[in-house]
Amino acid sequence: MSLFSLKGKTAVITGGGSGIGKAIAEKFAARGATVHVLEYNIEEGEKLVAEIRGNEGKAEFHSCDVSKQEEVRQVISKIAKSTPINILVNNAGVAHVGNVENTTEEDMDRLYQVNIKGVYNCLFAVIPYMKKNGGGCIINMASIASVVGIADRFAYSMSKGAALTMTYSIAKDYLNFGIRCNSISPARVHTPFVDGFITKNYPGKEAEMFEKLSKTQPIGRMGTTEEIANLALYLCSDEASFITGTNFPIDGGFIKLNG
Repeated sequence: MSLFSLKGKTAVITGGGSGIGKAIAEKFAARGATVHVLEYNIEEGEKLVAEIRGNEGKAEFHSCDVSKQEEVRQVISKIAKSTPINILVNNAGVAHVGNVENTTEEDMDRLYQVNIKGVYNCLFAVIPYMKKNGGGCIINMASIASVVGIADRFAYSMSKGAALTMTYSIAKDYLNFGIRCNSISPARVHTPFVDGFITKNYPGKEAEMFEKLSKTQPIGRMGTTEEIANLALYLCSDEASFITGTNFPIDGGFIKLNG
């Protein structure tokens, strides 16, 4: 437990009920952190916390819509009153497929509210407590769409580009307060969202489309949620204390080896 240990640390993870957020919450709890899961889906959030506790981990669930600043502020204030917040993982996010012509105003507003404003709301609420406590570690979940052009991801790329640049700003502005801030940029990761997308859009061709999407990564497969969680664990551990203001692609070679 000594290497990459989070023992005694408190981690706030948004969108922790499923997919990448769930894997990060499970990994952090297994490495000794007390995990606070902020999740819009109450059923998923409560189920995850029950599972973590069943494995002798420490976890709390908080129903929260990250797009609502006052809701976020109240949840973070409640957590901070009981324990110092050492880690924030801004993972909550929504997706959208489409180019600029078929992206509606409603689509843009939805992605802004969660993927951009949601990240801002959590940063705005947590950073004063981290400053007071002498530092902390923040991870913003960006995407390969933050740094390369992806077809039909206009609004999504816009929102994840914002997550990336917010990372740089936070790292710069709070360097002297002992706050480290980095971002993780995954390529396609096998999550329940991917399965649902394939089932909805390609009924009867699920296996074929899964194979096709897997091969869009040069390495020949999708990433796993555990692989993303392992990177998050490293970046939030004391072993990564010299790392801040950096974006970490985890993409099976997508950015550098495609084309």
